[in-house]
Amino acid sequence: MLAPALDIVRLSLHVTAATVWVGGQIVLAGLVPTLRREADRAVVQAVARRFAVLAWPAFVVLVATGLWNAAAVHFSQQNEAWKTVFMVKMAVVVIAGVSVALHQRSGNRLGLAVWGSLGGAAAVAAVVLGVALAG
Repeated sequence: MLAPALDIVRLSLHVTAATVWVGGQIVLAGLVPTLRREADRAVVQAVARRFAVLAWPAFVVLVATGLWNAAAVHFSQQNEAWKTVFMVKMAVVVIAGVSVALHQRSGNRLGLAVWGSLGGAAAVAAVVLGVALAG
């Protein structure tokens, strides 16, 4: 039996947004060192700005569809372990968003490294917690 159409839309939007937000960060983490070596600073900054144009809307879709997911599975009817993992995931999502925002505003390499690493790690952690919630 197939999932209902609305579930397919909701989950497809969530997974696609995660692909852009989380997958994009992983791809950039692999590309930026080469860009820094081979191109001038303006190119690296232009790539980062362009990624942000794609990534932030994906983050908004992730949060919206994440809340929609919780409503669709009847959050109030879930057991305490599920609710705890969901709340931890929401905290990790906030950490990811704040860290990436601070990364974008950082004016030095240390800030870029620290906030970028924390944002990326939190994004991956959110994926893992999401898989746990899916059962």
